[in-house]
Amino acid sequence: MERDDRLPNRLAWVTGLRLGFLTLLLGSTAFFYLRGALSQYPQSQSFLLATIGAAFALAAIYATLLHRRRHLRRLAEVQIVLDQITWTAIVYVTGGASSGATSFYGLTCLVGAVLIGVRGAVIAAISGLGAFAALCVGFGLGSIEPPADQRAANFIVEWQRITYPLGVNAIGIVIVAVLAGYLAERLRRTGGALQEANERADLAERLAVLGRIAAGLAHEIRNPLGSISGSIELLREAPGLTDEDRRLCEIIQREAGRLNHLVTDMMDLARPRKPVPEAVDVAGLARDVVELASRSERSGAGDVAVVYEGPTTPVRAICDGEQMRQVLWNLVRNGVQASGAGSTVRVSIKEVGTGSSRRVLMAVSDRGPGIAPTSQAKIFEAFFTTRSGGAGMGLAVVRRIIDDHADVGASIEVRSNTEDAAEDLSGGPIGATFEVGLARAPSPARRGATVGRDRASDPGVGPGENARSQSEGT
Repeated sequence: MERDDRLPNRLAWVTGLRLGFLTLLLGSTAFFYLRGALSQYPQSQSFLLATIGAAFALAAIYATLLHRRRHLRRLAEVQIVLDQITWTAIVYVTGGASSGATSFYGLTCLVGAVLIGVRGAVIAAISGLGAFAALCVGFGLGSIEPPADQRAANFIVEWQRITYPLGVNAIGIVIVAVLAGYLAERLRRTGGALQEANERADLAERLAVLGRIAAGLAHEIRNPLGSISGSIELLREAPGLTDEDRRLCEIIQREAGRLNHLVTDMMDLARPRKPVPEAVDVAGLARDVVELASRSERSGAGDVAVVYEGPTTPVRAICDGEQMRQVLWNLVRNGVQASGAGSTVRVSIKEVGTGSSRRVLMAVSDRGPGIAPTSQAKIFEAFFTTRSGGAGMGLAVVRRIIDDHADVGASIEVRSNTEDAAEDLSGGPIGATFEVGLARAPSPARRGATVGRDRASDPGVGPGENARSQSEGT
């Protein structure tokens, strides 16, 4: 069930408006329906005052419960049902089945839709129809008598006559509930889309500022970094260095590389390139990324292993190859950084679905601390990180690329590996899995396959060049 942070405010407004409406209703019934001669209608007056008094008491209870901010959706549902019962009491004292107060049933359907959406409109319609039908059936069976101080001719109690107002009001309640539920659902979706658009606009504005900063810093940072890295390489080869000296050189080189990655991520995030979707062998792409990651940072030192799990044959998906390589590289790098010593980061490729709904899933799983539920919604935000040495840029680049691929069916999900944790008897870290979904590319045309075979048989083309050519052809 989705959490609605605005429900307390809506409940507070509805509770206040209900009190004002009940006060207005009390005055209208007393001075218009009973024509101000309250002493001539003692029974109706007592019933009316008791009903309005009970409604005010319920409103006070609602306000108390609302202040506690617990079980608010249940409170809204109870309010809807009790409101329909209140209107039924008003209907009883103002003419029964022919009373004009039956329109209040539809009003509650609208209120229910505003409070909790389609569910509220349905609850209001069912409870209103049930209460009104019970009143009409009671009149028809004679178990409910009209108020003794009012003219019996003002009330319909015969079955032949009572079915018409019952049917008309039932149809009206259903129509109002359907329309209210439909409009509430459309409003909810539109509001969500508007909020998402505002968030995207804010993000674009932040990225524009970041782009201007990154453009100025990239040149100023990378030139010294290149000099530092080159000097350290030469220094490491110098004779006479102690083991401590070489260790310090490795630290400088590693930190220079980390700073270079940060600058690259800033540039990628701040200056996005529009993707050029095509059929790409993502299995081969994943194997390349795994091979590269196995020779860098902690993986190259044997601290964290990076392995590929998936088919060795081509698996083609619709995406921009270079950008999807960046996505996998950032996810693998994130997994390596999150995993402890001796862990394994797994990159897997698999196909799911059949026919036109076939998709390719690329997953990167690590054995780090996992992702806390409070961090799930923020994990892809720029500058958000749970690591002390992190900058919060890599996953933001991933989200931006996937969003740019949304038109061709790309998506991304993240979850903690709770099922694996249940099987981990050692009680170690549970880790997280990032899963990227892509649309499966159609099978290559016969001509494309023939061109591929011709290139493969060309003695002038080396194995590496042929692999690149096949990747470009797909």
